[in-house]
Amino acid sequence: MRIVSVVFGCVSAFFVFYTVRLLLVTRFLQGVRSTGHGAYIGAVAFPVIAIAFGWSAVALWRRSNRVG
Repeated sequence: MRIVSVVFGCVSAFFVFYTVRLLLVTRFLQGVRSTGHGAYIGAVAFPVIAIAFGWSAVALWRRSNRVG
């Protein structure tokens, strides 16, 4: 259970990094091309994914403490 928790934590950290990278590359979404609508989707989706995986990692870690 803890291995899955660590993997989920790493996935969460990756999406946090990618959110920051997206914001820096697009100058906080000011430099998006007219065809770059994926940047706006990513600006919403990446933090949601990061929060979901982070929450899951913490929940699994706590659950493994209770079960083990």
